Order: sequence, then structure tokens, then C-alpha cells
Amino acid sequence: MTIRYEANPPKILPDVDTNESIEKFIEKIKIISKKCDAIHLTENVLGYQRVSPIEVGKIIRKEIPDIPITVSLRVRDKSEKEISEFVENCISIGFSGILALMGDPSQTGKPDLGQIPSTIVKRLKEQGINSKIDLYLSISNKPDFSKIRKKLEANPKGFITQVVQNLEQVQNLSDNLKGFSVIPIILFPSEKNQKSAKFLNLDFSSYSQGFEEFVKKVHNITGDVLITSPSDFNGLNEFLEKSFS
Repeated sequence: MTIRYEANPPKILPDVDTNESIEKFIEKIKIISKKCDAIHLTENVLGYQRVSPIEVGKIIRKEIPDIPITVSLRVRDKSEKEISEFVENCISIGFSGILALMGDPSQTGKPDLGQIPSTIVKRLKEQGINSKIDLYLSISNKPDFSKIRKKLEANPKGFITQVVQNLEQVQNLSDNLKGFSVIPIILFPSEKNQKSAKFLNLDFSSYSQGFEEFVKKVHNITGDVLITSPSDFNGLNEFLEKSFS
């Protein structure tokens, strides 16, 4: 069973010691890595400046050498040179996969450079990068499959979904993406994550009562699950320990 944990590296804030934030973050990863099978590191969620997933990924790789790590690569505001450097770093550190996605607009005023994730993946595949690291694209939880031709033509290893909220969405994705890995993202249902649910326009009441069963059923369909819990680390950690350890 593959249960992944989505981890957001710490924000870089003027009145906070970044090194201390990194230490606390790594300690959390050490704790939760004992209850999950892989870690997914995000990059600048919502466009806020955060510690690079490359930087924290290096430390995790050293501290927990056996845990597979995938990482988000936001292409919106990166040049081709920056993208190439990011990818080479991921390979040299030993990450297992890269999720190329547009990303949220920068909160620090960094301009968009017009990069398209599917084009980036296609180019990286032409360079043979996929023989060194798995390449993924993001996909809506209810896509119009007639409008994702470029994503399919890029032929990634698979797709990491937007947050899903029912089995029908997962089954629909699985049925229509044969030949690709599908990794559904599930938001851990807790009071502390209500703000995230509201932001995502997500109603997790449909699965909160039988969350363990929901995770298992999603996993039965795709063989892979990525759980996110941006505001409730302890709640998810306890859940994983109780249900999947």
C-alpha cells in the first residue's frame, strides 16, 4: 500500500528564524515518515516564498535515506535554465519523481514567464530525463478529458490530482487515464483543515465519518494515495499511526 504525505516547506518570514523552521520541519518529517511510504514536497504553495524543496529534500535524503521523495516544480515563473537546474538537482539528490505544475501566482511580484507544464514534461522526456526520474503532471478532480490532449501527448509517468472528495471522481480518473499512474490527493478531514477545505471549495463531510475506509477504497482503485493536512500535522500523524502502522 502506498500512502504519501504532502509536506509544505516552511515559509520564509522576516521575523522568524528560517534555520529553526527547517529543523522543526525535518523533525516532523522524521516522525511521519515512520507511518507513511513516501513524502511529496511542495514548492511555494499559494505563491508565498518558502524554503526550497531542494534544500529540505537534501536534508531528508540524508536523515531518512530510504524514504522516496517526490517534489513539485512550479514552472510559472522559472526560466528554462532554472527548470533544468531544478531537475538536475532533483536527480543528483535522488528524488524519485517531479510533478510539473503551473503553480499559484507569485506573492513577491516575480513575473510569469509563460511556461506550460505539459510542454516542460514533453521537452524533458525528449532529453531522456524520464529514464532518471519519474515525471508527473497535475490534473483536475473532474477534468474535461476532451481538453487535456496536450497533457496526454506529453506522456508523463502519471497524474497527481487536485484534491478529490468522492470515489466517483477517483474512478472516473482511473477509467479515463489507463496506462498512467493516478495519485489522488485527499485532504485530511479535521476542524483545523476547515479553512483549507473552504479555500478549495471542498466538502469533506461526505467522507469524514469513514475516513479510513475512504482512503482504503481510493487506494483500491489507484494503488496510490497522497494525503495532505496543511494545518493539522498531529491529527494526521495520529490517524496514520492508528490506521496504517
